[in-house]
Amino acid sequence: MQVILRKDVQNLGEAGDVVNVKDGYARNFLIPQNFAEVATKGALQNREQNIQRIKAKQEKLHQEALELAKKIEELGKIELTAKAGESGKLFGTITTKKLAEELHEKLGVEIDRKNISLDAAINKLGSYTMLIKLTSKVKTELPVTVTASEVIKEEIVEESTEASEE
Repeated sequence: MQVILRKDVQNLGEAGDVVNVKDGYARNFLIPQNFAEVATKGALQNREQNIQRIKAKQEKLHQEALELAKKIEELGKIELTAKAGESGKLFGTITTKKLAEELHEKLGVEIDRKNISLDAAINKLGSYTMLIKLTSKVKTELPVTVTASEVIKEEIVEESTEASEE
């Protein structure tokens, strides 16, 4: 099925592109999510008229993403604190949701947690790198340092079994 993309779709194309996809993918995902429309004769004529508007909108979003990337890089790094055991293992993990909230607090800009990826799960004290995908073409990295807010003593509990004699 031939469709015209209304928005950028990762691994498929950019807004305004005419692409061939399987019927089910178009009917069940692209069209209901408003990512694409069926490439009819009328839609293709409208595409030609709308292509300049789409490209201008994409350029504006690209410039905004570049500005946001610059602001993120100016932060230098994010420092978080969490409860940890003596071995440096955190009680729980620091999620991308927590990182997105921290960025919102520092920058005042909403960044979707789905656009944040980590090089490793944050479940120990130390330094990590967070990759933020602002658009398909604009990506930036930000170091994250996790320190202990309080160290909780880890007690090793030994279970003793008593054999009962009858």
